[in-house]
Amino acid sequence: MVKSAPSPITNRKPSKLEGIKENSNFLREPVATEILQDTTHFTENAVQLLKYHGSYQQDNRDNRTKGQEKDYQFMLRTKNPGGLVPPQLYLALDKIADEYGNHTLRATTRQGFQLHGILKKNLKTAIATIVKNLGTTLGACGDINRNVMAPPAPFKNRPEYQYAWEYAQNIADLLSAQTGAYYEIWLDGEKAISAEEDPEVKAARQRNGNGTIIIHNNEEPIYGTYYMPRKFKICVTVPGDNSVDLYSQDLTLVVITNKKGQLEGFNIFAGGGLGRTHGKEETFARLADPIGYVAKDDVYDVVKAIVATQRDYGDRTDRRHARLKYLINDWGVDKFCTQVEEYFGKPVEAFKPLPEFKYHDFLGWNEQGDGKLFLGISIDNGRIKDEGSFQLKTALREIVEQFNLPIRLTANHNLIFYDIEPDNKEAIQDVLSRHGVGDDPSKIEPLMRYAMACPALPTCGLAVTESERAIPGILERIRALLDKIGLQNEHFVVRMTGCPNGCARPYLAELGFVGSAPESYQLWLGGSPNQTRLAQPYIEKLHHNDFETFLEPIFVYFKKSRKSKEKFGDFCDRVGFDAIREFTATYDPQTANGANKSRHRVNLKAEVYSKLKEVAQSQGKPMTQLVTEALEAYFQNLS
Repeated sequence: MVKSAPSPITNRKPSKLEGIKENSNFLREPVATEILQDTTHFTENAVQLLKYHGSYQQDNRDNRTKGQEKDYQFMLRTKNPGGLVPPQLYLALDKIADEYGNHTLRATTRQGFQLHGILKKNLKTAIATIVKNLGTTLGACGDINRNVMAPPAPFKNRPEYQYAWEYAQNIADLLSAQTGAYYEIWLDGEKAISAEEDPEVKAARQRNGNGTIIIHNNEEPIYGTYYMPRKFKICVTVPGDNSVDLYSQDLTLVVITNKKGQLEGFNIFAGGGLGRTHGKEETFARLADPIGYVAKDDVYDVVKAIVATQRDYGDRTDRRHARLKYLINDWGVDKFCTQVEEYFGKPVEAFKPLPEFKYHDFLGWNEQGDGKLFLGISIDNGRIKDEGSFQLKTALREIVEQFNLPIRLTANHNLIFYDIEPDNKEAIQDVLSRHGVGDDPSKIEPLMRYAMACPALPTCGLAVTESERAIPGILERIRALLDKIGLQNEHFVVRMTGCPNGCARPYLAELGFVGSAPESYQLWLGGSPNQTRLAQPYIEKLHHNDFETFLEPIFVYFKKSRKSKEKFGDFCDRVGFDAIREFTATYDPQTANGANKSRHRVNLKAEVYSKLKEVAQSQGKPMTQLVTEALEAYFQNLS
């Protein structure tokens, strides 16, 4: 086996994971051996390689018992370029969730699906079933190009959207892992039937340019033995459409067409990324920079040149410093472009003018431009489940079975059915209505509509606190607070994660909660409503019981000092944190609305206070609320 050259950074020892990749025989071992063993889990080396195959080994922390083995289970993630999920694949995933998983599906913020709760003994069957039903999990995780995103709107009369879908798929194919390990391990060597690869993509993969491929490595011509220094994220979008959070990507391509709607080329952004680590100031969220423009005939070569630059010069010694954003930040855009152009073989052209980017969620019923309809369905936190009278999972399955509709997943973990015949609209509405699912986005609480949260506890090993399970209650509390101070019609983008890695992209939110300790969050303010500006950290650790007390003066200041129609994130960015802190330091909730009321204080014994705090934390309520409820009940009993 001929090995590719490791990173040029040679003055420090490569990270442990580089050795695991080097010795894996292109992602085969020890996964291939350990999947055959009658155990509940994989060893650490196998766990690292399993990610490239689309799975994370997890431990359900809700089920931990002292002295017993961890509750090992596996998360599977699908890779769906442009969010495309054929009906056959959706039905297969729905069945896997019931037979082998936890009876739910979760739409991700990168337009794929995650299945949770799969046991090791069922992992091979689950992956094989996905592949045999037109899906894949290969490259959904690991140091490799991840799912390539694109706007999910199926506008058939707007050719730029069709180009975005086409090139998202082609670039996903171009950068797909070529190792045979995936099919050897999960399908016993059987190559699945899949769509025919574009001949231009196949030819581009083999073109060396000025060193973009590893010449002596036949199995992985682009990645080589060591793959990428870290994960690599790409999206393709159209001018003005930021439904994909384009500034958060390692590489973004923006479709450029002429007046006739014909594809001419692509604008290029590079260097975005949101993952960071608390207390490590050398890690940070970063927006992508505009790089330049490339003609359509050169797009695959310039993508390879950018990938090769990160492959060969990205930091392989410190994984916290290994993303493309750090390379561009350290080098600067000019040096980065010089190296890309060396691999590319010619200069990158000047960046083309673009309109302002806006966020769209495409919910509800819409015309798709060819006489047919599409329907965007909001999914709270992406979790597709049946719960009481709300039977979302059953409703979606019935619609796919009855109407055989394709699906596009969105970057805000929602779902779009498309190619709907107008005559079927009423029947689809009936299915949704019978199962308690709405199709009118105007009836969704706006705070919930635009919010996102990562799964976090109990399964994510990185989570330090709650996210998906906590955000519904937190949004209700924020809504109640806004109503209380006279902002009944106000809403903004709220995002929450259980750790600082940023999977729900909280650093682009107007109000971001980032898990920093059990039941506590770092608070970020000032992102753009359209996710085109980074938020900034406002407080390092805020306990969830203190949200109302802490946020009330900020919201009151916003109400009093905002400009006409100014959004919350824009307001925080305009006035700055010093002004916000100055206002909140002198804020008196008793006189905030013109009332002149004295404060009421009641002293509690230390043991009573401790018990009150413990119960408040366990119930997720403010201590003041518990005291008020208890006293009201007491006075009622007296009467």
